Formats: sequence, structure tokens, C-alpha cells
Amino acid sequence: MSTLYHSSRLPLASTAFTLLPLGSVRPLGWLHSQLRIQADGLTGHIDEFWPDLGPDSGWLGGDGEAWERGPYYLDGLVPLAYLLDDEALIAKAQKWIDWTLVHQSANGWLGPVQAPRRTAYDVWPAMVMLKVLTQYHEATGDARVVEAMKRFAAYLRDHLDERPLVSWGAYRAQDLALSLFWLYNRAGEAWLLDVADRVRRQAFGWSDHFSDYHYLVKIEEGFDHPTHVVNNAMGIKAPGVWYLLSHDERDRLAVCEALHNLDRYHGTVVGVFTGDEHFAGRDPSQGTELCAVVEYMFSLENLLSFLGDAAFGDRLERIAFNALPATLTPDMWAHQYDQQVNQVLCTIDERNWTNNGPSSNIFGLEPNYGCCTANMHQGWPKFASTLWMASPEDGLAAVAYAPSRVTALVRGGVTVTLVEETEYPFAGTIRFTFCLAKPTTFPLHLRIPAWASGATLRVTDKEVIDVAAGAFHTVERAWQDGDRVTLVLPMNVKVSRPYHNSVAIERGPLVFALKIGEQWRQVGGKRPHADWEVYPTTPWNYGLLIDQEHPERSVQVSTHAAGDRPFSPDSAPVELAVRGRRVPEWGLVKNSAGPLPQSPVRSTEELAELTLIPYGSTNLRVAVFPELAE
Repeated sequence: MSTLYHSSRLPLASTAFTLLPLGSVRPLGWLHSQLRIQADGLTGHIDEFWPDLGPDSGWLGGDGEAWERGPYYLDGLVPLAYLLDDEALIAKAQKWIDWTLVHQSANGWLGPVQAPRRTAYDVWPAMVMLKVLTQYHEATGDARVVEAMKRFAAYLRDHLDERPLVSWGAYRAQDLALSLFWLYNRAGEAWLLDVADRVRRQAFGWSDHFSDYHYLVKIEEGFDHPTHVVNNAMGIKAPGVWYLLSHDERDRLAVCEALHNLDRYHGTVVGVFTGDEHFAGRDPSQGTELCAVVEYMFSLENLLSFLGDAAFGDRLERIAFNALPATLTPDMWAHQYDQQVNQVLCTIDERNWTNNGPSSNIFGLEPNYGCCTANMHQGWPKFASTLWMASPEDGLAAVAYAPSRVTALVRGGVTVTLVEETEYPFAGTIRFTFCLAKPTTFPLHLRIPAWASGATLRVTDKEVIDVAAGAFHTVERAWQDGDRVTLVLPMNVKVSRPYHNSVAIERGPLVFALKIGEQWRQVGGKRPHADWEVYPTTPWNYGLLIDQEHPERSVQVSTHAAGDRPFSPDSAPVELAVRGRRVPEWGLVKNSAGPLPQSPVRSTEELAELTLIPYGSTNLRVAVFPELAE
């Protein structure tokens, strides 16, 4: 196991990879632009006008909101600020950090003792603040953090029996364990693992939940923690977290069972599962909450580190490049609470949600409920910071791809910088350039996606070799300054059938959706952080004409350079031309695209040329289509 970074100490199980400290990976190209857009949008300014994050916040000593929203916000603000080296954002974050550290209670408690209308000493919001502090420490080395976290762990040691985890805390206890493991790997004090084990015994049993899965259909009414979409998105990593402590193979296997069962009964083509607010089945007109999107990403980032399965990287990219940008406006001044895979009307109306409100799919500041307003900020920054990880042999692993630069220690304590140049996911060529002070031997692990059949690799002036899809490919050699590695992932068009024998079009990690004309109507708020309804100005109810034997012959691909805002209908870097006919019987039902007719379907409507763009570049869309019988 690597000694260059804080890898798992015994008796914790060894991890496949180790997360690099915040700041080791820097975004470049379109990814840097995406983070800059976020900084210039809600994330960089929301504390200036949203009361829950204003100066009256309980996490700043005020008498306002004092539960999860301050920590949620910081969980995205801190990595964004340090990835961009943005002094203004760093200053915004610092005042929250300083208040939390300076005002730690004598008994070790962190943060407000009692949020308004909440249980006193509720550990859940403190769990989020601990994640914030770990990232802040990695970026700054502030020595106050480790001592403050040890005092809080001692509080848990002394008080967990009389004040056990309840409600949200019990269902999200694995996030607390992550921070305790982080602390143990640095402090090496065995009592911290005793505390983590007590947390595990008070936690909800996610391994059993996913292995003996009972929720096979849409939840029609009521609230129950085990069916809550965000709890499950966070709980996906729980078996992997507890595996580090238990070494129990059943925990390890439960992770795969979690993904399988959620996909089978509630999965969508963009990698997330439905939940509006609770499990909602596989109909592409059901919704998925934004909090679940970013928490699912965080779960996968950690599972990649723990278990090293390349499939987690495939899933992470599918969510990051499709579901995440699709639920935000291109300028990131507004977001949805629920996104729909087939989303043809965003209005304040009743829909077939399990129990969400009528404003859930409009774009705005605080549609339906404010948790996503506070929590959405972590998605892009954490994705950017975990593109690269350290490997046990003192090497580096590219676990997901986007333009970036990583600087890290490798074998022998040598510092290496790798620059990754690419327009991925819009194009399949990825070039890595090595910067080293002296030749150094270490392994480079490259994730080859399962969809990338025919992928090839070339190392500097060596011959091109084929690499196997669905696994990590390792190159170990004496690397020299200026060495280059070129990875080519073929972006072949693929047709999948996610629901009712319908069709979805994929290319690489991207899902494609019908480009629909849009009319935006402001329905509340104040620009730029206003609330918007979105109406279609072009038809949407098309079936596609697909060549069954050779589906790629049914699609024409055109590409152009990815600009600064690729996730926008007006500047999508890839377009697909397909043919289809309208399906008149497929219309609106309860203000959403109605149930998909079972394919194949017949239509005598005029044949039309249709344009599909990346799902993440859409605001209105159809991504799952009936297939025409012709």
C-alpha cells in the first residue's frame, strides 16, 4: 500500500486507490469553464440574497437556519474555491470555517447545538461539516481541523449511547464513518475505529436493504426513509464504507446488488434512478431529485477509491455528463428539484410525482424545497477533484476523463505533473503529457470504459496497441519528461432499450435527446436568480426509424469544437441526425409526456428529419422514444 498519501491504515481494509488531496487535480478546458460558470452563478453569489445562507445563518452565529444548509453549501463551495484558486470564494468559505472551529463547544460538539424546530445535538448536519473540514484541511493544512475533529469524535465516544443517531443521521451514518476513517488514517489512534464501529451499529442496514430488496414498483404515497431517493443515493456507498471496517465480503457484494436492483426497478438511461421524492419506477416521465444526482456521484467517487471497479467510473461519467448538467440552466443561475428523462413541459402543475409539489420541475432558486439549492454545489467540483487517484504501487490512476492537470507524488517521492488534453466526452481522443524532473518508473492505470470496444493506446513512439474494454489498463515504465500517451476511445453510436422496448441513442458516455424549441416565462423571483417555466415551441412526440441490424446507419453524426458552454442547446458540440414520425396517440398526461406506447408503433405521419443533442445540453427533451414499426 502506498505510503505517499494517507491510504488505509490497518486494520482497515486496503483500498484499490487513494483519493488525492484537494488541489492535486486542476480542471482545464471546458471543465474549467464549467466551474467558472458555477462560480459566476448561484454558487458564487447565493449567500448574498438567499436568507438560509445569509449572515443570520446559525452556522455563522445567527438565529436563522442552523441545520444542514450551511454545511451543504460549503461542501461544494470549498472545493470550487480551491480548484479555481478564487480568492473571493475562498474568503466566503473561510468565515464559515472559522466560525465553526472557533465556536466548538467545550464538550467537542461542532456547530449549532439545536437548529430551529430540530432535535438538539442532531449529528446529521455535523456529518456534512466534517466532510467540509476534511477538504479544507487538504487544501490548506490548517492544523486546527484535525484537533477539532478529534474532539468531536470524543464527543461521539462519550455521548452516542445517550444521544444515538436518529432519523437522517441513522440513514446517512456512512458519511460520518468516512470522516472518522479520514481522521484515523492521519492520527492513527485506535479508539477512532471503536467510535466508527459504534456508529455502524446504530446505522441503517443498507447492505441488507440492497441485498434483500423489496421495493419493486413506484411508491404511491407516504414518507419512509428506506425509499427516499437521496438516502438511497448516499446509501449506495454504505456497504463499501462498512467493508473497510468489517472485511465482510457480503458488504462488498452488496454494492453491486445495490446498483443492479435500483437499475432493474427504478433505473433510467442516464444512470440515475427515479425518486420524486421516493422510488418512482422506470417510466422516463418520473423525476429524479438533484440532491440524489450529486450524492450518487459522491458515492461512486468513493466506491472507485475503495473497490476500484471500472464500472463505477463508467456510471460516474454517465451521471456527470448527462443528469448533472441537464438539471441546471446553462448559466447555473437556476436548477430543478426534479428532472425527467422525457421532459417536455416545465410548469407549476400537478404531475405524477410520488409526493413532490407542483413546482418540482421548473428552473429556479428554490423549487419545491431548498435542500437542493444548498446541496447542488458539490457535483462539478468533486467530480473534477477525483478524476485522478493514487494507486497502491505509488502510481496514478485516471478513473474518469475530462481536461485536467494532476500534480502528485509517485514512486520514490518524485513529483510528476500529467496534463490531460481532450474534448471528452464529446470526442474520444485523450492525450496525456508527462512533466518530470528526472526519469521515474511508476504505473499509470487508465480506465477503459465498457462501451469502448476497439480502444487503442500509444505510448510516445511505441506502436499502437489494443486495450480491453471494461477494465483498467496498466502501463508501467520509466517515464521521462515530455513522454506522451494517447488513448483513443471509439465513439460508436449505440441503441439501448430502456423501457417498453423503446429506444435511446447513446454515443460514448453521452445519451442523446430530441432538441426541442423553448419558450421561457419568468414566474417569480428576481433576475438573474429568477424562477422559470419552460414551454415547448416544436413538436416532441416522435417515434424513431431505426435500422435493427445496423442502428449506426440510422444516425448521422456531426461534431464541432467544445466551447466554453457545451451544456447548452445552442452550443452542443455533437449533433445526431435521425428520422422519425410523430406518434399522435402519445401526448401529455398530467402535464408530462404520457406513458410510452409499447414499441414497435405504427404511424402514417410525414417522415421528419430530427436533431438530437447531448442530454446534458437540453432543458426540454425526449431521450426515450417509441420505435417505429417500419
